[in-house]
Amino acid sequence: MNQILYNELLKIMSEEQVKTEEPMKNHTTFRVGGPAEFFVMPRTAEEVKKVIDLCRRESFPYYIIGNGSNLLVSDQGYRGVVLQIYKEMSYIEIEENVVVAQAGALLSAIANKALENGLTGFEFAAGIPGTLGGACVMNAGAYGGEMKDVLEEVTVLTEEGEVLIIPKENLELGYRTSIIARKGYIVLEARIQLREGEKEAIKSLMEELKDKRVSKQPLEYPSAGSTFKRPEGYFAGKLIQDAGLRGFSVGGAQVSEKHCGFVINRENATAADVAELMRQVSARVEEEFGVKLEPEVKRLGEF
Repeated sequence: MNQILYNELLKIMSEEQVKTEEPMKNHTTFRVGGPAEFFVMPRTAEEVKKVIDLCRRESFPYYIIGNGSNLLVSDQGYRGVVLQIYKEMSYIEIEENVVVAQAGALLSAIANKALENGLTGFEFAAGIPGTLGGACVMNAGAYGGEMKDVLEEVTVLTEEGEVLIIPKENLELGYRTSIIARKGYIVLEARIQLREGEKEAIKSLMEELKDKRVSKQPLEYPSAGSTFKRPEGYFAGKLIQDAGLRGFSVGGAQVSEKHCGFVINRENATAADVAELMRQVSARVEEEFGVKLEPEVKRLGEF
């Protein structure tokens, strides 16, 4: 452990906000991953900025996560600082028809707050297992809705340490991408524009979408959601199924029998199991159909 860096981190945050050799399997929805050398949980934008300034000054690697719902961390872990923007930065406020929330707020919590206040337009996101920050970065979407439909503006921290407020029209939101992703910005907060609606109708739609998820997705197993991006003109899950890979496994990792678009941690999978399974699935689909599957899941560490 880098003792000098540890001491410097403790000048920025309290001891309970800085963990060392923290198992990343405790912080990813895949439930796999070795230790992060430092795992920090900032409570303010200022703390985020100070930690990043420190890492850049010391040429020390760092990586930002939310609740780890789209992340595969290597079995060796990560020799650097993992900044988790999650529970410590998750306030949600309502200003008339606008939801103002910090990057660490869960999409499900925002959807429930909108429901409480009779606001419609965010029902699509209620079952996405991620934070607002991650959703803004990748323009998360489900069931015909996307973040680009509801975002008004996003407050970010640039690599130079400048805080910018980016209006919707400048976010360059596309399929699983945005200017935030391309420029390496860190989301701090966002404003979401919704509409007045009937509470019962909002609740009913949320329950309908939840039922769809439960019936079609392997929610009973750890996973990172959709494992591959949707190739143009195709569905990843259908290609994997048609390649005869339903239930295909490597070690403890498996292509879900319920939905072939999901790779699940069926039984004590390692990150190496998941990575090798993804490699083989991608190779088989390309061989069979000439379509290259691009992973939607991010990787951290050495593979």
